[in-house]
Amino acid sequence: MAFERITTNPARMQGLPCIRDTRVTVSAVLGQLAAGQSIEQILADYPQLEREDILAALEYAAAIAREREIPLPTAG
Repeated sequence: MAFERITTNPARMQGLPCIRDTRVTVSAVLGQLAAGQSIEQILADYPQLEREDILAALEYAAAIAREREIPLPTAG
């Protein structure tokens, strides 16, 4: 299972999973969705993101709910 849009880097955001090697964490995106924000509102808040990034965060969360460990590519 590959998550090309989700990366981790121990030197960035304490190693939390981020979107495309940015400082935007998957948990920040999921938190906004859980709070009722629409994808369009999140994209307005984070203009560096794309719709596919939001969907990748949801896919990642679904995988985490199914698995104990998800391998991710380590950024730079």
